[in-house]
Amino acid sequence: MSDQFEKESKKDLKKRLSPEAYAVTQEAATERPFTGEYDDFYQDGIYVDIVSGEPLFSSQDKYDAGCGWPSFTKPISKLAEHRDQSFGMERVEVRSPSAESHLGHVFTDGPAAKGGLRYCINSAALRFIPVADLEKEGYGDYRQLFKSVH
Repeated sequence: MSDQFEKESKKDLKKRLSPEAYAVTQEAATERPFTGEYDDFYQDGIYVDIVSGEPLFSSQDKYDAGCGWPSFTKPISKLAEHRDQSFGMERVEVRSPSAESHLGHVFTDGPAAKGGLRYCINSAALRFIPVADLEKEGYGDYRQLFKSVH
């Protein structure tokens, strides 16, 4: 994974991403609940931005919120937050810091014992890197998150 991120053209992104991943990350679409690849998925590893590869979440912080999207109690790196008043709602949108990919939203109804936040994230915005592949994929520094697991 490169530390320097260069934003791809919309044309190149449309070629590389699935139509759903493009709509979610570039047009702030939302996948249908309970349809995403990572909603009911519990392997050990990290989730990265499908556009840039920026590390976003650890499986250690994932939980079943029953909302139909992957939910996490915290990110593993700072996310960009923006006020979102679309659809007559008041929400906080979260985006990846460098690529500015739309990921989902953060809510204050998460597990109180873990800080009370629920990062509700679209599977289409994510790529999963299993613990066994962290070094090979260039994310070896994140293996420390799983020392107690492996």
